[in-house]
Amino acid sequence: MIPVEEAEKIILSQAKDFGTETISFQNCLGRILAEDIMTDRDLPPFNRATMDGIAISYAAFEKGIRSFFITGIQAAGDTPPRINNQNECIEIMTGAALPSATDTMVRYEDIRMEHNTATLLTEEINRGQNIHLKGKDRKQNDVVAKAPQYIAPALISILATVGKTKVRVKKLPRVVIISTGNELVDMDATPNPYQIRKSNSYTIQAALQQYGLQADIMHIPDDLQVACEQLKICLNQYDVLLLSGGISMGKFDYVPQALEKLEVQKFFHKVQQRPGKPFWFGVHKNKVMIFAFPGNPVSTFLCLHRYFVPWLLTSLALKIEKRFAVLNKDVSFPVALHYFLQVQIKWSENGQLLANPIEGNGSGDFANLLDTDAFMELPPEQHQFKKGEAYRIWPFKQLV
Repeated sequence: MIPVEEAEKIILSQAKDFGTETISFQNCLGRILAEDIMTDRDLPPFNRATMDGIAISYAAFEKGIRSFFITGIQAAGDTPPRINNQNECIEIMTGAALPSATDTMVRYEDIRMEHNTATLLTEEINRGQNIHLKGKDRKQNDVVAKAPQYIAPALISILATVGKTKVRVKKLPRVVIISTGNELVDMDATPNPYQIRKSNSYTIQAALQQYGLQADIMHIPDDLQVACEQLKICLNQYDVLLLSGGISMGKFDYVPQALEKLEVQKFFHKVQQRPGKPFWFGVHKNKVMIFAFPGNPVSTFLCLHRYFVPWLLTSLALKIEKRFAVLNKDVSFPVALHYFLQVQIKWSENGQLLANPIEGNGSGDFANLLDTDAFMELPPEQHQFKKGEAYRIWPFKQLV
């Protein structure tokens, strides 16, 4: 049995680059950008009005001109008309390009319009007001988004703005989620009084979809020969195997034995933590990664977020951001193990993350996770954890 820190170090040392691929920008939400994005022209590409009103030459205002003859209307997307005299203006709509002879925009609220003439109602006019100048945000060929980074909706907007229809992203590993155990039945089946449905696989699959990863699902029974046959096929078809169950000390826990027969190098089996102590990790000779989690739902969920997700992010060249929260209640844990406490997170009035412990009924109480937001990692060196102390958290819900 090894410490949590050592297990983490071993797993992250096995991070690997799966290369890149080019996909449509419409399908890249949630993926990891693998190329710097550059502007194909200035942003904005022209001097644009930020309000509705009239466009004038500030030099005319400086000369004392306060009434302007309206020569036309400029809508967004139209070619700007020519203005020949300083006492002329055009009506201009938000987002429209300014004529080259104008440099200042006066909103409708500050003018009176009659007989095709606009008269200023204020002396508080500044050169260039209400105008978003060409190239103010970015110049042509500027890097507007650097790789690697998570592709969120704001980045989709940038891709569309610069006309980047095809985007190079980090390639994701091929993952299969494997449940084990004769006690498990399909989710649409009616279990007998001593069976349960295969919830872990769908939980893992849903969690991975948040990272753009579409994992396959399969099940193997408690049979050593069948387990060897099925795992051998998976080792030839996938980059990562995520197993749930079959790794403890029971007479029917055949997963470690099957993996040994298939020449998978075991790096460790059992970690000094609760929940999830039986966690098994190894790598096949063809570089396939095997994460074998305990079958209890909370153990599986914790190990997925504490070990596999950091490995995935590291493989995708993303930095793992450490997050901390402050205990909002005293907690005690008398066992000399890393304890992953289920907590509900809220923001204090001064912007501090507060963690409220939510007690469950052990690692089989998956329903308790509905009321919590994160696991708080409590070190094994102490047994009393006081209100006001800060510890690292592993969120599994968006903290709002």
